[in-house]
Amino acid sequence: MPTQEAQETQEAPAVLPAPAVPPAPAPLAAPALRPGDEGYDDERLGYNLALDHRPALIVRARDTADVREAVRHAAEAGLGVAVQATGHGVSRSAEGQLMISTRRMTGVRVDPERRTATVAAGTVWQEVLSATAPHGLAPLNGSNPGVGAVGYTVGGGMGLLGRRYGYAADHVRSLDVVTADGRLRTVTPDREPDLFWALRGGKGNFGVVVSMEIDLFPVAELYGGGLYFGPDMAATALRAYAGWTAAVPEEMSSSIQLIRYPDLPVLPEAMRGRYVAHIRIAWCGEVAEGERLVRPLRDLGPVLQDTVTKMPYLEVGSIHHEPPFPVAAYDRNTALRELPPVAVEALLELAGPQADAPYFVEIRHHGGAYARPPRTESAVAGRDAGFMLFSTSIMEPGRLPAIRDAHDLLHRTMEPWGTGGAFVNFFGIDDTGADRVRSAYTESGHARLAALKAAYDPENLFRVNYNIEPTES
Repeated sequence: MPTQEAQETQEAPAVLPAPAVPPAPAPLAAPALRPGDEGYDDERLGYNLALDHRPALIVRARDTADVREAVRHAAEAGLGVAVQATGHGVSRSAEGQLMISTRRMTGVRVDPERRTATVAAGTVWQEVLSATAPHGLAPLNGSNPGVGAVGYTVGGGMGLLGRRYGYAADHVRSLDVVTADGRLRTVTPDREPDLFWALRGGKGNFGVVVSMEIDLFPVAELYGGGLYFGPDMAATALRAYAGWTAAVPEEMSSSIQLIRYPDLPVLPEAMRGRYVAHIRIAWCGEVAEGERLVRPLRDLGPVLQDTVTKMPYLEVGSIHHEPPFPVAAYDRNTALRELPPVAVEALLELAGPQADAPYFVEIRHHGGAYARPPRTESAVAGRDAGFMLFSTSIMEPGRLPAIRDAHDLLHRTMEPWGTGGAFVNFFGIDDTGADRVRSAYTESGHARLAALKAAYDPENLFRVNYNIEPTES
């Protein structure tokens, strides 16, 4: 029979510790917007309107301190972090998450003796060009001067001087980045070299880059512009362009776009409502040699317009003349190893003037310095590509399924000439899956990125992007 002490022990109710309640995140001192606040819609939308971002909180960062506070707040609140400067690069929806808007963090500091520029997080390429041009120097910017310089660079950066000098990421000297622990780190080839490797090509997976120092190059002028061929000459132009690229030196960067222009008064009259093959030229050598190299293309036949001329590098945005106003765009891309005649004919069948395709396509000539290993290794892949194929549709209500099917057919058809890779800076809303993200990297590169993600962002705070998930312990 149990003793009285035993009976009291058995009958005493168990006292359990109270469940741990995570502390509420501290109120933000940084300026922030919530749904319904004035200015919320203007802040959340970027250049590409394909995703209707509705974050729970938008931090309008003015400086690094605001970014650090926003990152810490997101970690404490269990929110993923999205980063947006111009919003050209669109990935996954920031619905219910925290968005850091860096568009107010602008500024460029040029050191002409060292040939470098220090660029703040929200700065667009036009601002960089305006700062570097007076010194006769050029950055490795992209085709659209309205794109954010930092996001473009950490995604690799394929630009108008790329065949001569390589990816923009190949010429980064240092990065100031706020990592998932809220720390500000200055990262260089000698200081946290693994993180320096990952940031250049890993896009936004490892933190918020608040500043970068990049190389500049002695390019004050270009021989550049466009040759615009009408529908009767489009097939001839594409065939000739594919062959012409085989012999041009690496000082020649170029592309060809096949597009049916809308009938809009903002367009030149010769283009309105017409199918056009637009060859883009960016030659950074002697003008006379550039003229000689372009002559075979000029001699193909009549053009709707010829804008290829000597120009200040400050005006390079006129070569592609991409629209400055926001659009909702659906994008896909494929790296091509080669572009033989049979591939050209396959492309014309799906995207030529008779195809009535719901997209326009662009082929960019790769190779040259893109193919060479950089002085400091990075995560950027695609060095085996001879060309990059991009397809873009302007999205209309109810058209996404048909658009998706058309892009699928195009890129599936071009697979025999592909490398199996893609370029992260040109990913679209259907490219967020793990396998698709993996295609932007080498197999060993992606494995290394995932391991570094586990080291620097084990909770995957930076996940509202083309996400690289951390390797499980």
